[in-house]
Amino acid sequence: MGFWEKFRNFPSEEARVNNKKEFERIIMRLDKFLVECGIGSRSEVKDILGKGFVKVNEKIIKSPKEHIDLAKDTVTYKGKKLEYKEFRYYIMNKPQGYITATEDLKEKTVMELLPSFVIKKDLFPVGRLDKDTEGLLLFTNDGKFAHELLSPKKHVDKTYEVHLRDEINDEAIEKLEKGVTILDGYFTKDAKVKKVENKIIELTITEGKYHQVKEMLKAVGNEVVFLKRLSFGKLNLESLELGQVVEIEKDIIN
Repeated sequence: MGFWEKFRNFPSEEARVNNKKEFERIIMRLDKFLVECGIGSRSEVKDILGKGFVKVNEKIIKSPKEHIDLAKDTVTYKGKKLEYKEFRYYIMNKPQGYITATEDLKEKTVMELLPSFVIKKDLFPVGRLDKDTEGLLLFTNDGKFAHELLSPKKHVDKTYEVHLRDEINDEAIEKLEKGVTILDGYFTKDAKVKKVENKIIELTITEGKYHQVKEMLKAVGNEVVFLKRLSFGKLNLESLELGQVVEIEKDIIN
């Protein structure tokens, strides 16, 4: 066999990198797995393992260096089966009284409303709802996907139930639909308006300017007295109760 023939079947650099990534995707150190599943920090996980709270295939494992096969092995923590997902997605029906932030020194945040089953590692709310606004709020740890959803180029529909101080007439509705001037002279893009009652509308916009819905109604001489987001893209509240959180799959959002 010639010199070059020895290397003819050698994997390329790209193939070796991809194989390494595939190996890392399937095989993972136990301590990293537990951290990714939100059980605790590396130091906390080490302590948890030492106390015998973690089992792999029904066997207590105390070594953080143990490797597990994500496709085959079953890992439990205090009897609860753990499932690894690189990215997670949750929706909440946000109540009033909480700001949309991961942390704040003065105000209560939406993160405080997340139940114990939610894996909070690297989780953040996508976009924002005002403190006094209710409705649909998406949480994820998928930064790239969140950025795409919020990009103005994507034109993702957001529908709000808007309760008004005054009755709204056809002229004001037409102005809202064609665009109004708000916030330092910004002219809003086309919107959709459905009149529910004399003082209640459903407003669909594709932008997310600061206080946009409130500013749009102010531009037509009215005032928002209650605001609730009903949908965000393909996501909607349906029967989700106020304060309730559920985990969803990414394909539901797309």
